[in-house]
Amino acid sequence: MIENGAVLPMFYLPPVDYFTKLNAFKPDVVFEQDEHFPKQTYRNRANIYSPDGMQTLTVPIIKGSKNHTKTKDVKISYDFRWQRAHWMGLQTCYRRSAYFEYYEDDFAPFYEKKPVFLFDYNRELFELLLRLLKIKLELNYTDGYEENYPDLTDLRSAFNTKSVADVQQKPYFQVFEERKGFLKNLSIVDLLFNQGPQAVNYL
Repeated sequence: MIENGAVLPMFYLPPVDYFTKLNAFKPDVVFEQDEHFPKQTYRNRANIYSPDGMQTLTVPIIKGSKNHTKTKDVKISYDFRWQRAHWMGLQTCYRRSAYFEYYEDDFAPFYEKKPVFLFDYNRELFELLLRLLKIKLELNYTDGYEENYPDLTDLRSAFNTKSVADVQQKPYFQVFEERKGFLKNLSIVDLLFNQGPQAVNYL
């Protein structure tokens, strides 16, 4: 039994390891919304498995949001059609997977509507992912920024976009694994589209 909870960031289509840690600490989880927005993290990017290997999907943010802006106040940029690019990328990568068509209608609306704030967008996607993974969790958020949380495990900087070497993960079938082998710690959608209702057993 883990007595202490954890403080987690809110990511865009988080990696598998994020949900593994979430499962370990739930229900005592708090989501950070008041930190200054850090660059080059999963807060606005996700990795998927393309025919050529790992592909990164990045949600563009409005210029200036990277400097001393609270995460909950960061705005999404629509200067180019990134939603169309992301949705086409997901279709190209997972159309052949066992469960993409099963979940397609759940995800499609997120690539049509245009929310203002990245945090709100990530939160709505996260709520969908929890539902599809059948993970029950009440979402609680920070109320002001704290550098340290004495009673919580701080996971705000625990997920590195550059290296997944230290991540322990049970392999599962991936559509293009015959080309590049098993790729660890991709976005949770890679696991979901490939394993469907069994995805939660890999967390």
